[in-house]
Amino acid sequence: MREPQVRDAFRYLKKRRLIFFEKYNKQIYLRLTPEGEKEAGKFQINKLQISVPSKWDRRWRLIIFDIPEKKRIKRETFRGKLKEMGFRRLQKSIWVYPYPCEKEVRLLREFFNLTHHNIRILEVEKLEEDTFLRRTFRLGI
Repeated sequence: MREPQVRDAFRYLKKRRLIFFEKYNKQIYLRLTPEGEKEAGKFQINKLQISVPSKWDRRWRLIIFDIPEKKRIKRETFRGKLKEMGFRRLQKSIWVYPYPCEKEVRLLREFFNLTHHNIRILEVEKLEEDTFLRRTFRLGI
């Protein structure tokens, strides 16, 4: 990128209030505003994936959520992201995954500005009638 293009890009981001410049000890730093952090977080969310360990620890992770109708877009987007990451629907607002995923779900909860009252993470060792889930996730029976 040429210098004028870089300058224009910085001007554009500053105009949108996504960045600001800060001077500290004779050094100028580029910082993201809270809105800029939110915007940058979208890229992190889009690439969010869960690492699959080589061996299943025989625990199910249940994500239960109750997101009000007035936050419908957040609810639909959250549900879509769970599906995209490989979760399976157990019931209407209960999704299941066999591997550790707490960090990723917390990141989603924070990104959507929701609380633990809206989204809860449970880890269970026993789930009644889980044969279909074991097949779905190819875990053996």
